[in-house]
Amino acid sequence: MPRHVAIIMDGNGRWAKRRMMPRAVGHKRGVEAVREVTRAVRDMGLGALTLYAFSSENWKRPADEVADLMGLLRNFIRSDIEEFVANNVRLRIIGDYQVLAPDIVDLIDDALERTARNTGTQLAIALNYGSQQEIARAAAKAAAAGDVTPESIEAHLDTHGMPPLDLLVRTSGEERLSNFLLWQAAYAELWFTDVLWPDFTPAHLKEAIDAFGRRERRYGGR
Repeated sequence: MPRHVAIIMDGNGRWAKRRMMPRAVGHKRGVEAVREVTRAVRDMGLGALTLYAFSSENWKRPADEVADLMGLLRNFIRSDIEEFVANNVRLRIIGDYQVLAPDIVDLIDDALERTARNTGTQLAIALNYGSQQEIARAAAKAAAAGDVTPESIEAHLDTHGMPPLDLLVRTSGEERLSNFLLWQAAYAELWFTDVLWPDFTPAHLKEAIDAFGRRERRYGGR
């Protein structure tokens, strides 16, 4: 089993377009996929799951689509926080979520506080996240402390305290990292699938984990 899996959840818009539905319907179905996969990860006993929910570049999307995404985020936190608490899931946020609407920030802060002492699976949601910006912030903090090394930079990353990233999954057939966990993915295994995110199921996750288990990881050695 990998210790830490990350997923670039891609394809909500295309899923909706193929069905001649509004993009908002695709995003809503994508949230259901998040619930299903998160529960599967918890049942598997996986140490950590990181989901790319909203990038720092996603602000370029139409205002109505951004508003729909923010509404889904509000509903997700309100409806699922009790399940996280009951099932010992620790919620984490990576990225600069403080720039979101004040009511969303309050919801997130409350959820982080309520799950901070949970010891089960860590669920990290990437919100207003960009890996290049994260690395730059971490390097600046390391420089301010007078110690710029790979170890000191890593200590200031948003994912500090989480297990090393072992497996990065991207859905929808795209094969790029899109400014996601660039530092953390240095030696992660990559797994791509043509399945659009709303159709991604725990069975697909198991397929990715099984493929991970068959790979030989050498970290630069023989």
